[in-house]
Amino acid sequence: MERYKCLQKQEFRKDEYAIIPIRYEDRLDIMKWRNDQMYHLRQDKLLTEKDQELYFQRIILPSFNERLPAQILFSFVHNEKCIGYGGLVHINWQSKEAEVSFIMATELEALDFEKNWVIFLHLLEKVAFTDLKFHRLVTYAFDLRPHLYKALEISKYIEEARLKNHYLFNDKLIDVVIHAKKNNYGNTQRR
Repeated sequence: MERYKCLQKQEFRKDEYAIIPIRYEDRLDIMKWRNDQMYHLRQDKLLTEKDQELYFQRIILPSFNERLPAQILFSFVHNEKCIGYGGLVHINWQSKEAEVSFIMATELEALDFEKNWVIFLHLLEKVAFTDLKFHRLVTYAFDLRPHLYKALEISKYIEEARLKNHYLFNDKLIDVVIHAKKNNYGNTQRR
């Protein structure tokens, strides 16, 4: 298992679920899920195996050894099988903030969407708020999946902003919704 130099702890668990540093072996599943769900991602073309390999070699692998990486990504596993991935992206180390990124296996979107989001957020907050002592997490979502807001509400994220008519989707302008959660663990001292 690869290890992030910036993290004290590498694995975060809740019952049979865990997040672990993103695994190379999960890259093709991740590519498929991203291609299946492009509509809600900031991705403008289908990924190829070559694209995914280059991304892992040039971006992911070097990030494990960086003291302050731009992103920290995890494989989200259930009974050790990868069912999603995500993490902290667009990290601002100066202000101790990051954007949450998460995507699950496409077939789980209709079955366990809310449950998986809530568990993933719980585990990711342990990374951000306990290990890294971050101040705040944000989500940035195209207003295409209203069921996402229920998971965010359960997890105590507050809608901070709605950017009206901000994203063109199928020839129609839609809103972008930004939610945030502050560190309530009381530990935001810089490392």
